[in-house]
Amino acid sequence: MKIAIAQINCTVGDLAGNAAKILDFAQRAKASGASIVITPELALTGYPPEDLLLRDGFYEACNQSLYQLAAQIEGICVVVGHPIQEGDKRYNAASVLRDGKVTDTYRKHKLPNHSVFDEVRYFVPGSEACVFEVEGVRFGINICADIWEEGPATCAREAGAEVLLVLNASPYHMDKQFSRYDTIRRRLGECGIPMFYANMVGGQDELVFDGASFVMDAAGNLTEQLSAFEEQLSIIDLENRVPLTGQITPALTIEAAIYRALCLGVKDYVEKNGFPGAVLGLSGGIDSALTLAIAVDALGPQRVRAVMMPSEFTADISVHDAAVMAKSLGVRYGEIPIKSVFDAFLNTLASEFKDLPFDTAEENLQARIRGTLLMALSNKYGSIVLTTGNKSEMAVGYATLYGDMAGGFAVLKDVPKTMVYRLSSYRNSLNVVIPERIITRSPSAELRHNQTDQDSLPPYDILDAIMEAYVEHDICPHDIVAAGYDEHDVRRVVRLIDLNEYKRRQAPVGVRITPRGFGKDRRYPITSKYKPWVQ
Repeated sequence: MKIAIAQINCTVGDLAGNAAKILDFAQRAKASGASIVITPELALTGYPPEDLLLRDGFYEACNQSLYQLAAQIEGICVVVGHPIQEGDKRYNAASVLRDGKVTDTYRKHKLPNHSVFDEVRYFVPGSEACVFEVEGVRFGINICADIWEEGPATCAREAGAEVLLVLNASPYHMDKQFSRYDTIRRRLGECGIPMFYANMVGGQDELVFDGASFVMDAAGNLTEQLSAFEEQLSIIDLENRVPLTGQITPALTIEAAIYRALCLGVKDYVEKNGFPGAVLGLSGGIDSALTLAIAVDALGPQRVRAVMMPSEFTADISVHDAAVMAKSLGVRYGEIPIKSVFDAFLNTLASEFKDLPFDTAEENLQARIRGTLLMALSNKYGSIVLTTGNKSEMAVGYATLYGDMAGGFAVLKDVPKTMVYRLSSYRNSLNVVIPERIITRSPSAELRHNQTDQDSLPPYDILDAIMEAYVEHDICPHDIVAAGYDEHDVRRVVRLIDLNEYKRRQAPVGVRITPRGFGKDRRYPITSKYKPWVQ
């Protein structure tokens, strides 16, 4: 028999659109001879629906959509993820649709309540196995977190399952696929039956789902590997309850995977929210250069606009390199000098600033002028403003509220500065779009004469290492110092990270690519007297 994996891009709340896509993939799978098609977790609603799951009307609409979909299914079994309400209990569920009916329903056992997951807020756990038979083979169902812990897979096998179908909405972060392989192999060691792992693909706010669905036989051998970051229908042969080896798509490099995640995150955020395109400030620096490349690869050049806003502190080479890059990518490009606006602000504030030195107040004014101009263009033409700051800057507050932080989507929000350089080199390895000088010159905000980032910050390789240890791994500052980092640098970076929580809380949503981004992963208080830095 043949089993199909429908690796689909679902949109949260688009019940009709998601159901139509599921039906389309089911019909294509049927035409290819498949007897079963598996969809991702909560495919009918998209994932995560968040507080839509607190509304009774949402469950009523989901139930109606489920049965309307079931009525159109003939000649194939479709396993669909959806939420279900039964009295005062709500479940993350998956149902088997066949012959026009909903014949079986599984309720997820393990509800994740960590990092970006808070399913305990919405659901209660199920406890029963669900096993159904097709062409003499008995199939069990698990949903995502069920396979990350002991119990549900074994429960399915003990109920008679000979093959396990796993529906997933597992978001991407670096090296996530290897964790999935390891997890599945641990479960195989416990239950000893083949597993079909169907994962969602697509962007949903800060999350990107990478797909990369796969199949493993009972011995833990990879027999099918779907592509990452794209929709795909894969047909897998099952012979004597053993999945036969099919297509094994090679793994992407870490830079290629991150770049594709960022492109997909931008594309889906813009398109699913109905923006006609994107606009960004192109400074001649590496962050805005990479952001522009991603935007063009995600949306196409005709939907992207780049604006250079030079001041008296902007180097001629910055203006030149920005123009060269915009032309090479074919985007709409223009220059809006800000000197006259900046001078007007300074004249207005002359009595207040009299006899006071030029400092961050004047620097931030320039950033806020640029942010205001970009938002004006956004309001006039409807395009979303893409901000260009990276995770390293967001960590230590090297960004201006209502200035370079002003916008609708922060493309590099979870990308450390050192990775910005790696991604820029990767993008140029495909074809050169970022002028080499942008990559090699010292980074600068160009808000005063002869400024470089390292005037205010440690070197980025050091900053990023300390940030990763403290933010992503919760390592205490004493232990970071013990690992060989300079105590002064650790004190400085940790203090800045803690002080700037209030800024990050006001930053736009952005793509998550690390195990802990500055978003749903990290929920630190803004007002706090606890100071963990080295004493």
